[in-house]
Amino acid sequence: MDPKLIATEVHNAYEVIAKGGIILYPTDTVWGIGCDATNEEAVKKIYALKQREETKSMIVLMNGDRMLHSVFHSIPEVAWQILDLSEKPTTLILDQPKNVAQNIIASDNTLGMRLVKEPFCFKLMERMKRPLVSTSANISGEPTPQSFKEISPAILNGVDYVVQLQHDKVNGKPSTIIKLTQDAQVTVIRK
Repeated sequence: MDPKLIATEVHNAYEVIAKGGIILYPTDTVWGIGCDATNEEAVKKIYALKQREETKSMIVLMNGDRMLHSVFHSIPEVAWQILDLSEKPTTLILDQPKNVAQNIIASDNTLGMRLVKEPFCFKLMERMKRPLVSTSANISGEPTPQSFKEISPAILNGVDYVVQLQHDKVNGKPSTIIKLTQDAQVTVIRK
């Protein structure tokens, strides 16, 4: 991908997110709908667009250890081991998040997060200095789109900005999801 194009798209997406808007963007897995994970009003817009109950939490993307430490009180040792050993995108659900919008935290006081190296997402979060909400680009209950062209008009028209990158890419699978608790309980939710 052209670094200039990525820089332009990071700028455009950041301008929208900084004003509380929501974006449609490519991730390391599927196309996502996102916003600033600390902005409760922006998170509400995503729930409304997806027609999803606010009791169903969403995940956040992060771009490194520093961001991870700013959002979780403590990170179990096994989390680092899983992240180091994972060969494919892996979402970890961890206990006791902080410094994020209340409406993305699950009722059991957990939050799913994934570290990403995908250039657009990484650079956008570098600019935001905050985690990025990520939820699949579909109305709740409908299938997850496998490519940009499968995203419904309701989603395309419902976001404030559509990132102009990777429109021809066919997505990989959604991430593996593993739940970790402070007392070292490990549960695989999705392989």
